[in-house]
Amino acid sequence: MSQERSEDRTKMAALWRCATGPRLFRIPANSEGKQSRPYEANTAEVLGDRIIQWASFMWSLSCWTSPILVTYLYRKGYFTLEGMNSGLRMAMATAVIMSGAFWLRGIGRWANPDYCTFIAILTAARQVFSAENKVRLARYDFDFWAWPVNYSWTQMAIRDVPMKRLQPRSKARGVAAKVWGLPCDVASYLMVHTFGRRMIYPGTVGLLQKAMAPMLQEGRKKLVEKYDGERAKLLAQDGNEIDTMFVDRRSMGEEKGRKLVITSEGNAGFYEVGCMCTPLDAGYSVLGWNHPGFGGSTGIPMPENEGNAIDVVMQYAIHQLGFSPENIVIFAWSIGGYPASFAAMNHPTTSGVILDATFDDLLPLAISRMPESLRGMVIRSVNTYFNLDIAAQLNRYPGPVMLVRRTRDEMITTTDPDAIESNRGNDLLVKLLQFRYPKLITESTITMLREWLSARTPTVQAVVYNQYSVDEQLCTSLLKSWVEENSANFPCLIGDQLSSEEKTQLVLFLATKHMINYESTHCTPLPASHFRLPWSLAALRG
Repeated sequence: MSQERSEDRTKMAALWRCATGPRLFRIPANSEGKQSRPYEANTAEVLGDRIIQWASFMWSLSCWTSPILVTYLYRKGYFTLEGMNSGLRMAMATAVIMSGAFWLRGIGRWANPDYCTFIAILTAARQVFSAENKVRLARYDFDFWAWPVNYSWTQMAIRDVPMKRLQPRSKARGVAAKVWGLPCDVASYLMVHTFGRRMIYPGTVGLLQKAMAPMLQEGRKKLVEKYDGERAKLLAQDGNEIDTMFVDRRSMGEEKGRKLVITSEGNAGFYEVGCMCTPLDAGYSVLGWNHPGFGGSTGIPMPENEGNAIDVVMQYAIHQLGFSPENIVIFAWSIGGYPASFAAMNHPTTSGVILDATFDDLLPLAISRMPESLRGMVIRSVNTYFNLDIAAQLNRYPGPVMLVRRTRDEMITTTDPDAIESNRGNDLLVKLLQFRYPKLITESTITMLREWLSARTPTVQAVVYNQYSVDEQLCTSLLKSWVEENSANFPCLIGDQLSSEEKTQLVLFLATKHMINYESTHCTPLPASHFRLPWSLAALRG
């Protein structure tokens, strides 16, 4: 009798694990190797899961349309006593249906040998996340919330200095001003945390992620099976779980493989289908990660969360994967320039930073995209909640920087997409050179630099460059002499003894060393041929 009870408890425990387990997408195709095949759910699991997914979709839709829904329910009398009773009955019926769907899905999984094998491996890995269990679990693709934590921010050594962070740009106000501005503060908060945040980071929208799910699964399959990628979950300081993928090329024995490129995606990008492909095609080791709220990562992509996420990614690369900062290059696309510049600011010995289709500051872009009547509210909201001042962070990084500007970028221009002079990548370059070479950037040289940046074709840009008779050998010699006699530290104060012509030549020369053009729109993947390690002033030291 006791043995039968024990068997019953074991079966119930197995059924419960199946019912509460994650969705399974891919399973091993054979007993060896990393090849996989799609998981085939039976009818019971499919039916139960569809009901649950449909209910989840309806709940999400009701949250988005809550103002309209509440108004409709009020007019239909659902806020009266009789209406509330009717609503309660509907809620109870929904609970019964959801409970039935939950157990139907669990029974379907319990009857599927493939799922039972997977859940046994997952249970073992949760109990002891050994190297063997990790390898066995990595052969499956499933809901990432169930994946055990590979690395936690608590494992890093105590910092010598605290993390540097930009502070919100909201002005200090007295008590009376705070009271008077309270309605605007409330409106600003609501705007940011409803549609504002989702406009800045559309990749967090559940409907978009659901539509992209097949592409993301196929992308992970390619990274694991073709590139031998290793997926890992990192626990950030704020409690968010960060989804990462690492491709190790060190064993190939090539110089590029010994360098790690850490990629940061755009506002609707995922490492599965994002800019990871560029350094991979170029032959580097690569570590990709998803923003909080993207893919398998949890949380929301507020600036502080973004900083915590990239920080634990950097610590994981250094302390767990074994790359020194001198062998790490940070590569970012679009809004990924914010966490990239944050990482560079806090890890000044990093080998270099490459920013593709990146802007200097979110505020000018936000103002240009919103109605003029909301200008004040936009400024207040961005300054308080989304101070994504990439230029300010980049200026706190002393290492090599390369900017890639898309000549037909429709996303980070403030006027017409064809108006290359309004591309905010121009402003990022100007601010970088202003900080690094303050004696060279004068009113006249900025005018000349803007003229060069406004050239709409490579031919016109070359004409401007040649118009000022830039002698590259002379420029290199002047910079080399300065570095050898002084230092390669920034700000570099070269310029006091130079003529205006020499300053002009140096500014144009430095602009070409810090920025390259790519004839493309914003979202086209950057070819490996355009992935170039940044030029270094310190390398001129003899």
